[in-house]
Amino acid sequence: MPKPEELIDREISWLSFNERVLELAQDSDVPLLERLRFMAIFANNLDEFFMVRVASIMGKIDNEITASNTAGFTPNQLLTAVTAKARELSKRHADHFKNELLEDLREHNIELITWHDLNEDESAYVTKIFRERIFPVLTPLAVDPSHPFPYISGLSLNLAVLVKHPTTKEEYFARVKVPPILARFIATSSTGSRRFIPLEDVIAIHLQELFPGMTIEDHYTFRVTRNEDLELEEESEDLLTSLEQELSRRRFGPPVRLEIEEGIDQELLARLCEELKINKENVFSLQTPLDLTALNRIADLDIPDLKFRSFKSRTASSFSEVDSGDPELFFAAIRQGEILLHHPYESFTNSVVQFLQNAAQDPEVLAIKQTLYRTSGDSPIIEALIEAAEAGKQVLAVIEIRARFDEQANVRWARKLEAAGVHVVYGLMNLKTHAKLSLVVRDEANGLRRYCHVGTGNYNPKTARFYEDLGIISADPLLTEDLSKLFNQLSGLAPSSSYSRLLVAPRSLRSGLLEKIENEIKNAKAGKPAGIQFKLNSLLDEEFVEALYRASSAGVSVDLVIRGISSIRPGVKGLSENITVRSILGRFLEHSRVYHFVNGGEDEYWIGSADLMHRNLDRRVESLMRVDKAQHKDLLSEIFEVSLSSSTSSWHQSDDKWSRHKESQDIQEYLMHKYLNG
Repeated sequence: MPKPEELIDREISWLSFNERVLELAQDSDVPLLERLRFMAIFANNLDEFFMVRVASIMGKIDNEITASNTAGFTPNQLLTAVTAKARELSKRHADHFKNELLEDLREHNIELITWHDLNEDESAYVTKIFRERIFPVLTPLAVDPSHPFPYISGLSLNLAVLVKHPTTKEEYFARVKVPPILARFIATSSTGSRRFIPLEDVIAIHLQELFPGMTIEDHYTFRVTRNEDLELEEESEDLLTSLEQELSRRRFGPPVRLEIEEGIDQELLARLCEELKINKENVFSLQTPLDLTALNRIADLDIPDLKFRSFKSRTASSFSEVDSGDPELFFAAIRQGEILLHHPYESFTNSVVQFLQNAAQDPEVLAIKQTLYRTSGDSPIIEALIEAAEAGKQVLAVIEIRARFDEQANVRWARKLEAAGVHVVYGLMNLKTHAKLSLVVRDEANGLRRYCHVGTGNYNPKTARFYEDLGIISADPLLTEDLSKLFNQLSGLAPSSSYSRLLVAPRSLRSGLLEKIENEIKNAKAGKPAGIQFKLNSLLDEEFVEALYRASSAGVSVDLVIRGISSIRPGVKGLSENITVRSILGRFLEHSRVYHFVNGGEDEYWIGSADLMHRNLDRRVESLMRVDKAQHKDLLSEIFEVSLSSSTSSWHQSDDKWSRHKESQDIQEYLMHKYLNG
C-alpha cells in the first residue's frame, strides 16, 4: 500500500473540490445568477460535509480512537486541519457574497436589502405579509425555570433574542425559529419587485409583537448543524422498519457546527455553546445573512441575460424518427443496434423514461426489472412501474432505501410500489445497490427477447437535465443475459454468477480493473501500446492508487479526469511523473464514470456507476459495462481528448495543489454545440 505521505486525505481533498465550486461563484465570466447558484451549491455541499464527514471524525474522537488514517492523520489532527480549512472557505464565501455579489446584483437592479432600506409602500406591504402570513406561524420559546432550553433542529435558522422585564429588569433568553416552510427572501411588493428582504430581518423588526410588554435588548441569528449520518443495523430482520426508526432519531444527532453572526454578545455565545454542548472551536462567526443555500430563490429569477444560455436536450438520433408512444416502433429501433446516450446533451425523458413507459404500456412485455437509487418526487419511472404491475406484468424494483439523504423518499416509494403489487426488494445484506440497471422481457414472434438499459447516473428525470451521464440501451443477448443474472442475484440467491460484458462489485470489479492495470504495465514493458484514462467522481482506494503509481513508474501514461475527491498525488518525481489529474466543473455536474485501457492497441472502454472508492468496490453492488461498438468508443475517446486538451478550461492538480486553467474552450459548450449541430 502507498505510504501515508503518498496519499492525500479524503476530507482535505473534498474541501479542495468545494473550493473549486466557490471559484466558479467568484468568476465574473460566469453569468451573475449562475454565480448565485454556485454560492448555494457551495453552502449545501458544506452542510452535508459537516453532517456526515466531520460528524464521523468527531465520533472517532468521542470513542477515543487515536489510530492514524491512511494519509497519516490522527482524528484530532484531521479535525483541526479540516475545521481550519472549512472556516477559511466559509468566511471567503460569506465575505464574497456581502462585499462583491450584492453590489453586482444592485448593478442589475436586484437588491437584497434591510428593513431600513424599505420605502413607505414597501414597509406597509412587508408588514402586511408579516401580520397575515408570518406571525401566525411563529412560536417564540422563552427560557426560564419553567421553560427549558428548546431543542434546536439541524440546519434551522434561528433568532437568539435577549429580552428584559421592564419592572424587574431581569433578562431572559428566547429563541425564535425562522420557519423553513416560508420563503427565505421576501419580495418587497406584489408587482414583480427585484428587491428582497430576508425573512429573519422581517421577524426581527417585529419582535416586539412576539414579546409584548418586554423590552427587546438585542437579537442575533444562529444556525446549528447536527450529525445526520445513519447507523443502521444491517443484520436487522426488517431493514425497512429499522431505517424508519433510525430516520426518526437522525434529527436528534449531536451538534457538529454552530454558525453565528459576527458581533454576537459573548455571554450569549457562551450560553449557546453550553446549552448545545459544542466547543468554541466548532463555532463559525460569519457575516449575515447566514445559510446561503436559500440563494436559489434569487437565482431562479426569470432574467435570461443573467443566466447560462438556453439549452434544450436533443432526442437521440436512433429515436428521433420514432413515434415515442408506439412500443413496437420503439423496441424495433433498439433492435437496429445498441444505442449510446449522453445526457443532458441527449434527452433522458425521450430515451430512458420512454423505454420504461413503453414497456409498461406494451401488452407484449411480460416483465420489468429495475434498480432505483435516487429518483424524483413525481417520477414518471415510478408511475410506469406501478402501471406495469397493475396491468399484470411481473415487476421487480430493487430500491436502495439507504441512499444518503434520500432515505425518507425511498421508503415512501417502496411502500407505494408494494401497494401496487410491485415486487420490492432492498438488495443484498450489508451491500448498497448502486448499479443503474433496467431490464425488460418481451414476448415476440421469434420468442422472448430481452432489452436493457445500463447507465452511469440515477433514474431521475429532473437531475438528468443537469447531470452529465452516459447510458446504453441494448438488446444484445450477452448483455441482457448478464443483467438477468445480476437481477437474480439481487432478488434471490445466485452468488456464483459469471458475466460476459459486466464487471460487478463486490466480486469481480476490483480484481477485473486491477488486472487491466497490470496488463497495461506488462504492455509498456514489452514495448506495446499502453495507456490508462479514467473519468471519475472520486479516486480514494489505496490499492488503485498504488497500482497507478506502479503503472506510472513503468512508463504508462495515466490521465485522470476527476470531478471531486482524489487521494493520488500526480507529478511527483520518482512516484507519479506520468500521471496527470484534471478536474472539470461547470453548468452541468460531471457525473459519468468511464474507464479506458489502450490494451496493446485493442482499446477497451467501460462505463458504469462505480468510482474507485472502498464503498463502491467492496460494500456496494456496482457494475461496469464494456462498450463494444466502434462508434461508441470513438465518442468516449473524443470526451477524453477534449477533457485533457491544453485548450480546455479545467483545474490541474500538481502533488496536493490545484490550480485553475481558464482556456478558450469549455468542454460542455463544445458538447452542446456538437449535439445540437450533429
